[in-house]
Amino acid sequence: MSRRALIGRSLLLLTLGAAFDASAEEARSWLDRMNHAVDELNYRGTFVHVLGGTAETLHIIHRNVDGKSGERIVSIDGVGREIIRQQDEVRCILPDRRLVLLEERSDVSPLVSALPNYSMELEAHYNLAVHSVARVANRAARVVEVKPKDEFRYGYMLWLDQDTAMPLKSQLIDEKGDIVEEILFTEIDVPATIPASALDATIDTEGFTWLKPPESTSLTEKAIPWRAASVPGGFRLSVATQSPIAGSDYPVEHLVYSDGLATVSVFIEDPKNTKTEMDDGFSNVGSTNAFSLTLRGRKVTAVGEVPKRTVRTIASSLVAE
Repeated sequence: MSRRALIGRSLLLLTLGAAFDASAEEARSWLDRMNHAVDELNYRGTFVHVLGGTAETLHIIHRNVDGKSGERIVSIDGVGREIIRQQDEVRCILPDRRLVLLEERSDVSPLVSALPNYSMELEAHYNLAVHSVARVANRAARVVEVKPKDEFRYGYMLWLDQDTAMPLKSQLIDEKGDIVEEILFTEIDVPATIPASALDATIDTEGFTWLKPPESTSLTEKAIPWRAASVPGGFRLSVATQSPIAGSDYPVEHLVYSDGLATVSVFIEDPKNTKTEMDDGFSNVGSTNAFSLTLRGRKVTAVGEVPKRTVRTIASSLVAE
């Protein structure tokens, strides 16, 4: 190859590299704006959640006042479950079971839980890019891609509103390139204000049973009797708890491994726990894969929105210290 050709090739590679860096930088900005938009904006709309071949239509009203957010989500299909969140306090109303579940979490919305949360750790294991402008719910949207660098994680395609960065459409993509979960707004409005009364429950819960899950007992990393000896690159132990199980005298140990975006929960149950019914091997529900096996008389199950090989790798490598 001639010197001129080598110089030309080098310049082309530098140009492509600069374009890639610019696209990644723009993607970072869009993802950051998106994460702020879903929490800080006032919005109401209707979206379809497709998971495991089943579609559910939901109406959402999200309100933020002085940095305090809340929302009301109503399932338009089926039994009409209603979820009301104020900060981290959540009520899930199940009218068909005359039941109200009380929880403390902020990611109860199917919309929020289906989105990637940007952090600096993300780019060690994912490539970011911005693509062309499209239209969703009659609004201009910028397409952002979060693509994994290996086959241990899922990727995302996001359609973000051109003006507000609200996610109008999102797709969770598996290692084969198939869509395993999708969120699609059919209509959305972003008003300046929303009254507090818009988050009031519409279901009369008089006579319903109210349930609150038992509190977990946190363990220090040193006290964890089990750990994964082999995990895919970037996954680290982030949570370790021990929780009682209803109807059993034996608690379950819960470990969480995360790469900053993808998360795998590992449940280690005592053999005397008669509630264990999952067979060894793979199982899945929608975008969630699980792998179970018996190790030293303990039932181990790894669960997460990740490829099968990821849950199997983590579960199979557990050792007791």
